[in-house]
Amino acid sequence: MKIEHYTDTPLETVEGVPGVTVRWVIGEKHGAPHFALRVFDVAPGYNTPYHTHWNEHEVFVLAGRGAVRSESGETPLEPGSTVFVPGNELHQFINKGDDLFRFICVVPNNWLQGVERD
Repeated sequence: MKIEHYTDTPLETVEGVPGVTVRWVIGEKHGAPHFALRVFDVAPGYNTPYHTHWNEHEVFVLAGRGAVRSESGETPLEPGSTVFVPGNELHQFINKGDDLFRFICVVPNNWLQGVERD
């Protein structure tokens, strides 16, 4: 069993994505064979890439104001919002506020297979 505060996990920059950091708080290195739990921080004025990948993922917004962009437009997000992104759906998370936009994102451990970004 792993029990710790999420801030005990090192903050990492996301290569090629300015203004976005991630903490891989639970994953394979902790003995979790199937899923990884990540905490993302998106700085004001920044966003994740508009991208797609084969796998689903689940998101829970912790702090800040943001939006999720899909092919059908943008949907506002606030603390407590949940998002299910099916596999192969274009998506992007955007900070729409003046404070940090923080969310949890759960993905399968092998999620990097087939990622495409624009």
